Amino acid sequence: MSKIILIGSPNSGKSLLFNRLTGLSQKVANFPGITVDVATGRLAAAPGMSLVDFPGTYSLQPISGEERVATEYFTQALDDPEVTQVLCLVDITRLEKSLYFTLQVVRECARHGKRALVVANMMDVLAKHGISVDLEGLGAEIGAPVLPVSARTGEGLDAVVAHLTNTADTSIDNNSALAETPDTLLRGNAHQLARKYGPRGDLLIKTQTRLDGFFLHSALGGFAFFAIMFLLFQSIFTWAAPAMDAVEAGLGALADWVVPLIGPQMAKDFTSDAIFSGIGAFLVFVPQIFVLTFVIGLLEDSGYMARAALICHKPLRLFGLTGKSFIPMLSGVACAIPGIYAARSVDSPMKRLLTYMAIPLMPCSARLPVYTLLIAAFIPNTTALGGLVGLQGLAMFCTYFFGMFTGLIVTGLVSRTREDHYTDLPFVLEMPPYRLPALPPLLRTCWNRCRHFITKAGAIIFTVTVVVWFLGYFPNYGADLGESWLGQVGQVVEPAFAPLGLDWRYGVAIMTSFLAREVFVGTLGTMFGIEGADENMVPLVDQIQASGLPLASGVALLFFFAIALMCVSTLAILGRESGSYRLAVKLFLAYGALAYLGAIGVFQLVSLFSG
Repeated sequence: MSKIILIGSPNSGKSLLFNRLTGLSQKVANFPGITVDVATGRLAAAPGMSLVDFPGTYSLQPISGEERVATEYFTQALDDPEVTQVLCLVDITRLEKSLYFTLQVVRECARHGKRALVVANMMDVLAKHGISVDLEGLGAEIGAPVLPVSARTGEGLDAVVAHLTNTADTSIDNNSALAETPDTLLRGNAHQLARKYGPRGDLLIKTQTRLDGFFLHSALGGFAFFAIMFLLFQSIFTWAAPAMDAVEAGLGALADWVVPLIGPQMAKDFTSDAIFSGIGAFLVFVPQIFVLTFVIGLLEDSGYMARAALICHKPLRLFGLTGKSFIPMLSGVACAIPGIYAARSVDSPMKRLLTYMAIPLMPCSARLPVYTLLIAAFIPNTTALGGLVGLQGLAMFCTYFFGMFTGLIVTGLVSRTREDHYTDLPFVLEMPPYRLPALPPLLRTCWNRCRHFITKAGAIIFTVTVVVWFLGYFPNYGADLGESWLGQVGQVVEPAFAPLGLDWRYGVAIMTSFLAREVFVGTLGTMFGIEGADENMVPLVDQIQASGLPLASGVALLFFFAIALMCVSTLAILGRESGSYRLAVKLFLAYGALAYLGAIGVFQLVSLFSG
């Protein structure tokens, strides 16, 4: 099967063109050993030909990780005998930016004897403004045919497909003189060709300038930013909630139907508590990941994401981060998992590492049940200012703010002790034009992201769930969690939690919260003999208060859960996305030690002041 390489600069409509040419016959995978997507699909009009979509790059002289991957694999692909053609996409509305890279591609194709075809996208934009360009003259000068298309409307795609499938034409159109031209001369040639054949830029940037005047305005831009971020936040918390509830209810209904059909009690318990509970522990996050990916994709494709990054860059720079870190960190307030996925937008390796470090410290929604239980048990429900300010609400706000502030402090300290000038990148941001997002490729990206989460992280999460179930079920077959192997382990590690004023029951609840932080509430309710504590906390709150647990222990637990990385899902995704589980393990150990030692200090401090 012959292969065709599709390459082009970011924001040029490459993904949309790829979807147009391949239809549904495609698959997305990672380059070996790295987390950069490459899509492969068969041409809908020629199933014997496959189209390979490389990551976008601005030139064959890379500065980011994705550009380096694209250029390295492009060079390797030119030596592949199965690769017969190279399809280079340019944004005709920004021809000068695209031409330098295009000339580099045509030159490399000439050196390796590959046919090159240049596709000028966004022709519908020129038609809307009544602008025409001489693509035939441009193609004659660069030594490769240039065909006009509109990936959005599909206009011109038939000519592209006809050219790609014309196997009778085996000639190489590339300019032989171009093969010996160095990059310095190509840059000058690109500038001259853009001035000669490109459209008048002032007619195309009027709309962008007008919109930037609003979105980047010192006052109106800030208001628009907070409004859009509020919608993003609501999408993660609120819009995904019905789908998450539906997944949970569907699994529950399926369990109610399947479990009674199983005969042996042990198999029945395993199916109910390990399989369905284990699957539900991570499948419930899938709608949240889909919604987040969709909304962020809308912001990216519309062109606003670059403006949001520009607005946030200055304050985040003080903590070693970049403006592009804002969306992943904001997403982490709902759940660290979609936040880690969103960190792909941070192109600087050093800044992406710092973003990975900050996300687990964001106060995710899984911590909310734990915070609610502990605050209700230890903080009195008193109000001030006529009921406008409640002490418990203030405690919740302080706990959330503490997590965010800690994340910024950690990245600020690490950025000042770990300078990496060789792999770090300056904050360089292209302001893409405002466009209406194309839904088909966006929905496909959302689906691929969810499928990646289920297939890659699901196995790890399910394995840990089974291990915890096994320890909690034997040797008394689930009759008493306190007498199980898990309970025995809790009693063994009880001395470790004694400095926090906690007994073995809290130790078991903390260990099981490694599956998911909210499991702490249900496990603690089970240890106190209260069923359904995760749904109704009042009896459990009464039991904790009656047990005489001191205030210092409650505040220490709040500190511990605010810092500790107690989530196997987060560790699994962090290992996959960063390309190294070593980072996930280091963060787990470092944040665990910081949480434990800090909680001891908080316990001693509160005990001192509370008498």
